[in-house]
Amino acid sequence: MGTSSKQKAKPKRRRMNIRRYINWKWIVTITVLSFCMSVTMSYLSSESLNNVGNLPAFLILFAFIFLGIIFDMIGIAATSATEKELHSMAARRVKGAKQAVWLCKNAEKVASFCNDVVGDISGIISGATGAVITARITSGMGAAPTMLVTLAITGMVAALTIGGKAMFKAIGMSCSIQIIHAAGCVLALLPLDFDRH
Repeated sequence: MGTSSKQKAKPKRRRMNIRRYINWKWIVTITVLSFCMSVTMSYLSSESLNNVGNLPAFLILFAFIFLGIIFDMIGIAATSATEKELHSMAARRVKGAKQAVWLCKNAEKVASFCNDVVGDISGIISGATGAVITARITSGMGAAPTMLVTLAITGMVAALTIGGKAMFKAIGMSCSIQIIHAAGCVLALLPLDFDRH
């Protein structure tokens, strides 16, 4: 009798339903978008590098690093910002406020796009661009100088990327409202209906 009552008292184990936490439509969308963006950015990078000298090539490299840093900051700002102040701005019809509210409401997707898609693609392409520049500079050099140049450029790319993201992450968290509003102002220039999203 006592044993059967103990068995009844045991709570039933609930099986974790992972499917309800996964948005397959978003995953497929972001995967296809990542592929298209990666191919486009890689093509533009390689075409640009083929037609310029070493100095413009370095500027292209810095541009990709900066792009990754800026989008990383926007992704952090989207998850840090609260809608309250933005709703107040939207009620006063401040330009870009409606779009900024949309960014906050979709913070998970915005962060995924900015940090994972643009950020990671920029990191990969900046690494590839650094390798192309290294190959150009070290053409005809001996093994030791080639190794030194390779290490220097690789270290520079890594340091600028990591250091820049660390600095702009702090800015993204402390100035999240201003950053999201600025991003909203950029989105306001696009012919998109944010009331329907």
